[in-house]
Formats: sequence, structure tokens, C-alpha cells
Amino acid sequence: MSDDAFTWRAGGCHCGGVRFEVALPPVVEAQTCNCSMCAKTGFVHIIVPESRFRITKGRERLAEYTFNTRVAKHLFCAECGVKSFYRPRSNPDGWSVNARCLDSLEGVDLDLTAFDGQNWEANAEQLAHLSREPA
Repeated sequence: MSDDAFTWRAGGCHCGGVRFEVALPPVVEAQTCNCSMCAKTGFVHIIVPESRFRITKGRERLAEYTFNTRVAKHLFCAECGVKSFYRPRSNPDGWSVNARCLDSLEGVDLDLTAFDGQNWEANAEQLAHLSREPA
């Protein structure tokens, strides 16, 4: 997919202290997850490579939380507590952006699938392709 097929979209945390942009195509693969973290926060994953994500404000406000294998870097605003994005275990060189933290989903068709995060190891391969750069 050419770079022209992507549109930079802005988002952020609740208080506005942390802001980001992510380049998305018109149809976006996104996942809901039933793991202990996502079930409690309602995170809707849009996984992107490093080149399609940038923090535009508030990097210094980010706090980090890790658990279990300590590979995923859960980042949240230290002021309001919202996790707008993080470094996922499945793609530690990319980002997972919470679709619910985008300013607008107008013009974006979310193709939602359920991911069984309660059985992460058995299902992780289905996520691996999502953050790879397009051919």
C-alpha cells in the first residue's frame, strides 16, 4: 500500500496532556481482547509499525507499567491515567493504539476481530502480521 493511502489521525488521553498521531488506511484491522488488562480498560487495538506512529505532546508525562513477561510497555498519562497507546508484546518494535483514544473515527472503517488474550501464547501469531510495513 502506498504512503498516499494513509491519513495521519490525531488522538490523546482524557486530559489532553499526551497527544499522538497515527497513519491509518481507510479500512483498519482492529482487535478487542479478553486478557486481564484489556478487559478492564476496554482497549481496542490498532497495531501499527514504528513509522506510522508519533508522540506529538507529553512524552514526559508518560508513566510505564509492566507485568507478567515484562515485554509489553503499557504507557499511560500520569495525570489522567488513560492508556492511549503502548508497546505490545506481540510487536515490540511497533505500537498498539487505542481506537477509542482517536479524536475521530470519521472516514475509518474498523474491521474488528476478537483476540483471545486469555490464551495469549496459543494465539499470538495471528497478531504478528499487523505491524509489519506494507509491501
